[in-house]
Parts: sequence; C-alpha cells; structure tokens
Amino acid sequence: MIELELQAERCAGIDIGQEEVVVRVHRPGPNGGRSRQTRTYATMTRDLLALRDWLVAEGVTRVGMEATGVYWKPVFYLLEDVVAECWLLNPLHLKQRRRGRKTDVIDAGWICQMTEYGLVTPSFVPPPPIRVLRQLTRRRATLISERTREKNRLSALLEDAGIKLAVVATDIFGVSGRHMIEALIVGERDPHVLADLAVGKLVRKHPALIEALTGRFNHHHALIARQILDHVDYLNTAIGQLDTQIEVEIAPFRHVIDLLITLPGVADRTAQVIIAETGGDMSVFPSAAHLASWAGVCPGLNASAGKSKPTGAPKANKWLRAALGDAATACSRTQTHLGHRYRRLAARRGRNRAKLAVGHSILTAAWHMITTGTAHHDLGPEYYTRRQNPERRRRQLTDQLEQLGYIVTLTAA
Repeated sequence: MIELELQAERCAGIDIGQEEVVVRVHRPGPNGGRSRQTRTYATMTRDLLALRDWLVAEGVTRVGMEATGVYWKPVFYLLEDVVAECWLLNPLHLKQRRRGRKTDVIDAGWICQMTEYGLVTPSFVPPPPIRVLRQLTRRRATLISERTREKNRLSALLEDAGIKLAVVATDIFGVSGRHMIEALIVGERDPHVLADLAVGKLVRKHPALIEALTGRFNHHHALIARQILDHVDYLNTAIGQLDTQIEVEIAPFRHVIDLLITLPGVADRTAQVIIAETGGDMSVFPSAAHLASWAGVCPGLNASAGKSKPTGAPKANKWLRAALGDAATACSRTQTHLGHRYRRLAARRGRNRAKLAVGHSILTAAWHMITTGTAHHDLGPEYYTRRQNPERRRRQLTDQLEQLGYIVTLTAA
C-alpha cells in the first residue's frame, strides 16, 4: 500500500455554489492525528470576509476550490492575498464516484483531501492586471461576433425582400451599400435612383445595380433594417471604446506586441488576445508543448490497449483558440512558410485541420519569441521543398505527370 505524503498541514477545501459555500478545514490534531472542521457561509461579501478571517485564524496555508462557473471568482479574489497557496482546480480532476453519497460537505472534504496531499494540479489564474485585460478582450470578441451576426441578418433580410445587393457589392456595409440601404429605409424604391448613390468602383456596375435593387422592400423590412443598422452602429462605438481602453491596459506589454506582430497573420488584436489569455509571462508554461495543450491547439490523444482511437483537439481556452484560428486564416493568404504550411495541409487534410496546425505553430513560435525576446524569422515558402529528398520529389512529380497520360523524359540541367 502506498503511503501518501502530506504536503500542507493546514489545508482547506471549498465546495462553491451560487448561494453558499461549504468549507472543510484539516489541521493537526491531538496524538498526531488530523482535526476536521466544517462550516457553511453565504456568498455575500460580508460572509466571505468572515470566511477569510476564519481561515487566517486557523493558519491555513493552502486552499483548494473547484472552478464552478463564475461563482469561484469572489471567493478566490478575496483569499488569494491572505493565503499562501490558493488553488483553483479543474472539475475533471476532482471527479469521484460516490453513488448515493453526494453532498456539499462530502465534496468539500474530498477537495480538501486531494489538495493537502497534492493529488491535483492547480489551474492557471492570471494576476489582477491581466484579468482586467482578459475581460476587456473577451468582451470585444463577443461584440465583434454579435456585429458579424447582425450583418448576416441584414443580408438575409435583403434577400427576403428580393434585393440582391450582396451579389454586386463586395461589402453591403461599405459607403455605397450603406447609402442605398438608408435610402430604402426612408422610402426610396426607384432602382435607378438607388443605383445613382454608388460611389467609387461600384459606379462601373451601374446596370447590375439597377437589376439588384429591383425587389419587394416593404415597410416591415425598413423597420427591421433600421434596428439592425442602429445596433451595428452601437456595436462599432462600443468596440472602439474597448479598443481605446485595451490600449491603455496593455501599454506595459507594448514590447511583447511588437515582437508578436512580426508573426505572419498576427495583428495587434491577436497579439493582445495572446497576452491577455497567457499573461504575457511564459515562465508559467514549462514548454511550448504545455502552452499548446493548455490552449487546446494540439492533437487529442485517446489510446487504449495499444490502439489509438480518433479524437478531436481538447476543449480548452476557446478565446485564444479562436484568435489563433483567425490568425491562421489570415496567414493562409501570405507567401510565407506558415502560409505554405496551411495550403499544403488544407489540400491533404482539410481547412479545419490546417487551421489548427498553423495555430499550433503560431503559438509555439510566440512562446519562444516571448521567452527569448527574439523577433520572428520566416523560413520562406520553399522551406519544405528544400528539406525534401530531391530524388523522392522527382519521382513524385514524374508519377503525377504519368498518371495524367504523359510520357516523361527528364534531362539534367
């Protein structure tokens, strides 16, 4: 039987709910045993302060709590400054099978026991300045997604009205498209008059615009379109306000952003998300592989009895993963090593796998760049071709031509 080593003599485990928390404290008892005490507190700030005072009075040096929704945050933020080790624990690491014996008190005791013996690993919780930055960048990402959905709703509304503006104009929210939609809302229905509102390159498509703007745009379409445009304007203003505040909060990390934007596909917003989600301090992650696993941009593993079963990438930090996906998509349009890697993988494995792989490469490069303070050096789009065996490459190309029905004769240059 393996005897576990006690790592924290005075330890607490907290089972967190929305209305109350149950706290179990383990401490040295008489005759070398362990003394156990359980208390229940409400989740109002006054009660949580009383909980904090009790833990300080008991001399607790390590506290473990389960990451339950957002309810752990008030508890964690009050305790992190007064307890030497405040551990936030992944619920998947705490699963226990106690059929017929599941209570908050039992859960608190289980959390305390797992924490005091070090049988679980605490999750990464960034320091307060990074938490502020993370809330701002996540709010911005939410608003950008909502703006995209609203634009799609307006496009669908125009289709319902028989207005095919999206077929002729690249962006219906451009200057020309916005003028035409505003005119439709106020009651203009003549396609010739609407087409005359075009500016720039769209003027050359005047005949096509007349056809596209002939439809059945009615008063209810105008009401919904007005609401959508107003909402999009509000979202643009809100996103601009968040951009301004993020620039203020991220000022201490300006040198890190200057490094990250040297990566293909990584713009200021993506660099800001990387810093907000990782904390900008790569010493938290022992290696680039640990960071990729934490972010969920690495292949999943499901092996048993010597057989590997198909599985997707792990579900982890969806905010960082989404930003890396956007960077990979932007990178696919560049003539760089990562752009060539995306196109090579997309042709063979599909765009989703290519996006995940290139996102992994971007995050790995970011770990090394931040750790060493070195800017990105592109390997070039011909990197894989240079590394490949010339004789093998010649056979591949020859076989492809022969499969197309050609007789190939090669002469060395």
